[in-house]
Amino acid sequence: MLVEYLDKSSPLARKVEVIFKKALNRELTLYTTSLALAETLHVTSKFYKAMGVAEPNNEALNYIIWLKEYVGLKVGNIDEMLALKIGELKKKLGIALTDCSIVAYALELKGTALFRKVEREMKPTIKNLSFKTAYFPVF
Repeated sequence: MLVEYLDKSSPLARKVEVIFKKALNRELTLYTTSLALAETLHVTSKFYKAMGVAEPNNEALNYIIWLKEYVGLKVGNIDEMLALKIGELKKKLGIALTDCSIVAYALELKGTALFRKVEREMKPTIKNLSFKTAYFPVF
């Protein structure tokens, strides 16, 4: 979701911008896990490289800093208890480990897990997710 903002041609970029503005106005707080942040850095760097940016790694890091300092993104560290919850979700749901970290953290915060779309591996287990989940198509 965080990378969609960078791709202005993406139909989801505008929706992410709305979410960021709500965060800036303190209407909501955005949270992610340290694992998801690592993936965001990786994907952002690849995006910048594909776009021909001179120093994609530095730009990706600058984007992460901007998300944290300007948008107010809060990053939760994965401690032992959260790691065990993530592992249990991975066994139960069979979805990507990063997605499991988002689900586990959302459960811990009693928040909403936000995903860009229903991933292929989520489709068979989506009915088993007994927490608030949102996908951009519903925004």
